[in-house]
Amino acid sequence: MQLSQENPDFIYVLRGISPAGVLVNQETLATSFVLTPNQLVQDWRPTAVDDLQPQDMDAVLALQPALVLLGTGPRQRFPAPAVMAALLTRGIGLEVMDSAAAARTFNVLATEGRKVVAAFLVPG
Repeated sequence: MQLSQENPDFIYVLRGISPAGVLVNQETLATSFVLTPNQLVQDWRPTAVDDLQPQDMDAVLALQPALVLLGTGPRQRFPAPAVMAALLTRGIGLEVMDSAAAARTFNVLATEGRKVVAAFLVPG
């Protein structure tokens, strides 16, 4: 059987999660960020679910997602209803996951060509 490495046709791949941050390609990001397969917005303001405000979703909405994955750190924590409503009332799907699950899901959806945005909360 011949094995070959497939290189994705997008720029950003999530490679891992650690206490130091999120590994995007070969760089560990130690602050919160928003990511599409081809765009990276670093230094997103919120650092925890309790800190997340509806207006923080403006940076996510600017990327025109069909689906948003919210990585909330080592465990799944849901944001306030007003934060979720900022997306859901516009018909944009929201999946809240621990960061490791969000990273795996992002890579699968990006490979499928979906209009996915991942927003990762990284403690400062």
